[in-house]
Formats: sequence, structure tokens, C-alpha cells
Amino acid sequence: MTGKTYDQIHIGDRAEFSKTFSEADIYLYAGISGDFNPAHINEAYARNTYFKTRIAHGMLSAGLISAVIGTQLPGPGSIYMQQTLSFLAPVHMGDTVTARVEVVEKMDKKKVRLKTICLNQDGVIVLEGEALVSPPRP
Repeated sequence: MTGKTYDQIHIGDRAEFSKTFSEADIYLYAGISGDFNPAHINEAYARNTYFKTRIAHGMLSAGLISAVIGTQLPGPGSIYMQQTLSFLAPVHMGDTVTARVEVVEKMDKKKVRLKTICLNQDGVIVLEGEALVSPPRP
């Protein structure tokens, strides 16, 4: 299985993936990443923070962008080369986050620039940025 090659990709192409984050997802990500910040895993601590409750790791939402790039656009065989991110709103347990990528530029050396955003179930953008990807070769 191979994703879209450079020649098959067009400016404006889009793809997305959604996931509802559970408490288990947040604990598993903490264990995998080693990020045990109490803002994510300790409710008593989190009640005294700006958000007043635990929030998901920002990179957990950002990981959904990787899922879109690696499985849909460009898809299998892609090389994810660069990503910028701005974290704009918290993600809570039970939120459904949708990662969306859109091709905004086809560059020299057969690379594509993607607009990347993640939105919650209310349409609030929780993060945004850009990715640089090398699509699979034919």
C-alpha cells in the first residue's frame, strides 16, 4: 500500500481523522512519553491550575496529525520532515479531536507543505501549524 505521490497531490487536497480521548489515553501517553506533569494526571493538583481540571497533553492531539499524514495524505510511505505548532485551547478527557491537513504548496524537490489544525467537537481550534512532508516515491 502506497500513499499519494507528488504528482497525484493537488493544492487544496484535504484529509482528517478524529478520536475521542479517554482517561486511559492520557495515562498511556504519559507512560509512553514519560511526561507525568500533574496537570495531566493529578486531578487534585489540576484543580488549582488555570484550567481547573486535568487536560490532555498537547502532543497527544498533535499526534493525530501524524496519523493523517501517515495513513491518508499523502499516506503510507510519506516522510514527515517538519512541523510547527501553536497550542490554542485545552483538550479535556471525553473531547473528540479532529486533525485536518490541507495541501497548501507543492515545493521543489518533491515536498509538500500542509496546513495542519486540530479542532474539538465544538469546532474550537485547539492547535494549528504547518507540516513539511516528502510524499512516497512512485
